[in-house]
Amino acid sequence: MKPVAPSIEVVEADLNSRAHQDAIVELVDSYAREPMGIGKPLSADVRAGMIPGLREHPTTMVFLAYLGDEAIGIAVCFLGFSTFAARPLINIHDLAVLPAHRARGTGRQLLAAVERKALELGCCKLTLEVLDTNDRARRMYAAFGFAPMAHQQAAGTMLFLSKAL
Repeated sequence: MKPVAPSIEVVEADLNSRAHQDAIVELVDSYAREPMGIGKPLSADVRAGMIPGLREHPTTMVFLAYLGDEAIGIAVCFLGFSTFAARPLINIHDLAVLPAHRARGTGRQLLAAVERKALELGCCKLTLEVLDTNDRARRMYAAFGFAPMAHQQAAGTMLFLSKAL
């Protein structure tokens, strides 16, 4: 008989739990080091300020994916508000899975956990940003139902823009 692989468990992080705090910092640092991140480790200042900053931000939600006792994936999210729908929304700011654990459904399980939370909160939509060159992530997001947004097709689709300060 083939041994059963341990299942992935996704939990909403407790920002007061030292184990969750450590997992958040380590997972975001791992993501930052990659080409789809910033291509380098997080600075000591960022590592030290991440948990206090997330705690201070009133709409923070973080989901952690565990394989046994190992944190292998993360979704850092923030609650927003849609004026057109007069309902909340959840923005998935970071979604990452450790490289050794990719292509096993962890990202989809994180997205499903975020979606369940959004439905629980009465949200009208989920939003996220993805690099246009990140084909693997774009395929996963599309399979999960994410698509360019348009209020009216004739007006065109929305773009996510940013301005560094």
